[in-house]
Amino acid sequence: MQPQAQHQMMGYDRASTMFSPDGRLLQVEYAKKTVKQGSVAMGIVCKDGVILVADKRIADKLILPTSVEKVFQVDDHIAATPTGLVMDGRVLIERAQLIAQQHRVTYDDSIDVLTLVKEISDIKQAHTQYGGARPYGVSLLIAGINENPHLFMTDPTGVYFEYKATAIGEYEQEIKNILEKTYKDSITMDLGIKTAITSLKAVLGKEFAIERIDAIRISKATKKFERISTEELQKYNV
Repeated sequence: MQPQAQHQMMGYDRASTMFSPDGRLLQVEYAKKTVKQGSVAMGIVCKDGVILVADKRIADKLILPTSVEKVFQVDDHIAATPTGLVMDGRVLIERAQLIAQQHRVTYDDSIDVLTLVKEISDIKQAHTQYGGARPYGVSLLIAGINENPHLFMTDPTGVYFEYKATAIGEYEQEIKNILEKTYKDSITMDLGIKTAITSLKAVLGKEFAIERIDAIRISKATKKFERISTEELQKYNV
């Protein structure tokens, strides 16, 4: 019998706070697998800013694509996109928005991107430590600009890393392979958006449609969140 199945039969996956005999938290591992099933999202740090591009993966043809939002504004200079259980991501992003606004009111200044990432990661970690609540089944890409562009990824465990470029969700590894081959420190946001769309076309194949892409950029010059329209995205779809 496989160790995973044996652990399930013995009940080690019934609570997020219960360690298996080999030191694993099975509920947390299940949450990470949930992320792998979510629609893909990627972020790229560019020399002139940072971008987030995500697949909306609209399942129902009767849904208006414009009503589906996958990349969210957290503050003037910060954006985030969730992958996994989107409802978990929405709750965490609303918490991030609140933290950012509280910081602005308290200190009359915008919050540092890393400070916000740590706060959200702490919330995620708490749900792996205490009983009565399951882990958040979502990973977040958080992008923003203080003096320089930053891109962070937080996973369901509460761990976070800073990246030059990365992807989360389904096709995560395939897109990472593309980014590893194409990314350069000198990349511009225009080229980054084109690279992101090309990557999505490569992994989605016949399912690709520009209407299912949600994308934003935050320019280093303005430090302002800007959503990229479908019409503009179409210009990069060549």
